[in-house]
Amino acid sequence: MTHRIAILGASGYTGAELVRLIATHPSMQIVALSADRKAGMAMAEVFPFLRHLELPRLQKIDEIDFSGVDLCFCALPHATTQEVVAKLPRGLKIVDLSADFRLRDPADYEKWYGQPHAAQELQKEAVYGLTEFYRDEITAARLVAGTGCNAATGQFALRPLIAAGCIDLDDILIDLKAGVSGAGRSLKENLLHAELSGGTHAYSAGGKHRHLGEFDQEFSKIAGRPVQVQFTPHLLPMNRGILATVYVRGDAKIVHQTLEKAYESEPFLKVLPFGLLPSTRDIAGSNFCHLGVIGDRRPGLAVVVAVLDNLTKGSSGQAIQNANLMLGLPESEGLMLAPVFP
Repeated sequence: MTHRIAILGASGYTGAELVRLIATHPSMQIVALSADRKAGMAMAEVFPFLRHLELPRLQKIDEIDFSGVDLCFCALPHATTQEVVAKLPRGLKIVDLSADFRLRDPADYEKWYGQPHAAQELQKEAVYGLTEFYRDEITAARLVAGTGCNAATGQFALRPLIAAGCIDLDDILIDLKAGVSGAGRSLKENLLHAELSGGTHAYSAGGKHRHLGEFDQEFSKIAGRPVQVQFTPHLLPMNRGILATVYVRGDAKIVHQTLEKAYESEPFLKVLPFGLLPSTRDIAGSNFCHLGVIGDRRPGLAVVVAVLDNLTKGSSGQAIQNANLMLGLPESEGLMLAPVFP
């Protein structure tokens, strides 16, 4: 059975990544694409790398006939999806890639995103979309909220360790490096090549990054008490990829064994042998996350490094992983693409 798919916000990076992945998916067919400012254009005009595909022309959202659509991906800017989703047919399955439904408490959303939540009734039914930890809920869901790409990377490194109680919950530091595509496709002065290339910088430091809301929500839920991590992201002059270096207090060998056991049957999460650390070059363009663990020179300290592609496993690939579950398909269908190298 082929499931009919719509993608809202197809002119952005995550929208294009969805198209790239779904193009070879054996059970999905794209029947509608939206991009309000580029409505009427062909995807080949917006993204020439997709010109080999036969795709519907871009439309405005209110021009799409959703009666024949089985599932809709929303790759729209933050703070716009709430009102759009509220107007979609109730029987339509939805995977949202924005931040609009990630935080369960509307007060937390207002705290981190600076405005009241506009669809609080919908928020109550949204399921957090970190697939490996919410499979049952996602399978039964109508609305799934994809995670932040930084938040996903840090959670893959830490969730099993917090659940196992093998690290100090009051001394966790996440030092994260991210590629520039994570900032989206809209024009920004600080993302111009001349301003970005040849250097790197920290941003949203000191507890200001919005993905801290997800860390607080998820880690505290696992631990059964408040957990607040220290988190500093850095922007690197590369197109794709995230590398999170996580510093924890705990026995490094036990940390490694805990991650190995937690992920031994996961198709997309690969724990390297103890002492080996992963690189973003080994997961580019794929839905894989690689993790490595080493010990510090001081006993009782461990370093966990997690890498993933922010556009794939951190966003669009994860979204398709969730959609597969929602549509009753094998979770890994259409996603076992090898990384691109070099």
